[in-house]
Amino acid sequence: MADEKELELDNGGGNKKKLIIIIAVVVLLLAGGGGYFFFMSGSDEPSAADIDAALDSGEASTADVAAEPTGASAGNALYVPMPRPFRFNVPGTARDRFVEIRVQLLVRGSDNEEESKKHVPLIENTLLSVFSQANADDLATSAGKTSLKQKALAAVQKEMTEINGKKTVEQVLFTGFVMQ
Repeated sequence: MADEKELELDNGGGNKKKLIIIIAVVVLLLAGGGGYFFFMSGSDEPSAADIDAALDSGEASTADVAAEPTGASAGNALYVPMPRPFRFNVPGTARDRFVEIRVQLLVRGSDNEEESKKHVPLIENTLLSVFSQANADDLATSAGKTSLKQKALAAVQKEMTEINGKKTVEQVLFTGFVMQ
């Protein structure tokens, strides 16, 4: 009789374990399906609501939205690294600082990539002249770094427009920034 009671208890415990395992598997499958739906259902194109929100908040103008090429017409994003980091001293209120900046250029399309590679010495000269006008106190803040990037981009685009009639470079990216 004791053997029969033990068998009955074991069968009851086994059913509970099976039920818990089945519930855990179902929950994992539902979570996986939900995750797949969440990550795969989004579109890469901005919706009309996204564009309206950007226009309302002042992040973009209607000319910017209309002028931005999308898809293959924009060309592939390519990165052109500058061969050497820029090393220079900048004045500060307390003391002068040594700065090292590694730069890459974002260009669209292989034509712009070749054009920017061809003019690397001119681009390096332009960037160095912009960087040498910086102030250590400004470079200590993220706003100062952003301002320096914008000034560098404007100067590079101006030089490239004078050379080949188009801006060529879309962004100047700091891939390394050290200030001592």
